Amino acid sequence: MKITVWNEFYHEKVHEDVKELYPDGMHAVIAKFLEEAGNEVRTATLDDPECGLTEEVLDDTDVLFWWGHCKHGAVPDEIVERIYTRVLDGMGLVVLHSGHASKIFRKLCGTHSGKLKWRESGDKQILWVVEQGHPITEGIDEKIILEHEETYGEHFLIPAPDELIFISWFSGGEVFRSGCVFKRGRGKIFYFQPGHETFPTYYNPEVQKVLVNAANYVCTPKKSYNYGFCESVLEEK
Repeated sequence: MKITVWNEFYHEKVHEDVKELYPDGMHAVIAKFLEEAGNEVRTATLDDPECGLTEEVLDDTDVLFWWGHCKHGAVPDEIVERIYTRVLDGMGLVVLHSGHASKIFRKLCGTHSGKLKWRESGDKQILWVVEQGHPITEGIDEKIILEHEETYGEHFLIPAPDELIFISWFSGGEVFRSGCVFKRGRGKIFYFQPGHETFPTYYNPEVQKVLVNAANYVCTPKKSYNYGFCESVLEEK
């Protein structure tokens, strides 16, 4: 499987606490465990030419991982449209944490904002497995416990997911749909909420397992389709 991990790569450059936690960027940590799982992985960032997501890169990508937070508006609409077309044609997409507000996630979900409740409190988070036996939860017990994470809470302004995989509880009392699958065209999207930049979430073995499983689940075997009309049929009519 060929995976591209995209990260806006901003916080790691300007915030010392994030730089200390992810010195080479969150994308480097995510790419490492995906590669260790046997995948062919490349990375791309906002500052790369065409955001690192050229036509050639996307044509050679089975699954795209997306982490964004405060630079959503800096991603050109042309790049968003390029990704959107690929997802409809079967490229898998894994959207992480604040990527819920990214242009590509909102476009695919058909939501204007993707707003939710949130607070940077470092609360304890428990991700409860809703869909036992689902491929994304393979090797995961009934729950994942993260001692500290950014709190997200309902209501989450997204359409009802096609599959709800995780529901989270936070020690402040909030609950949140933290693992959602959406199907668009031939493509599948998995949104996974944990992953705030100031916490070591992507070093957690269970989180890594979920994301490796998710990559496998949203990957669609490549197949060529002709979506046009058959000219001979049109001529006969």
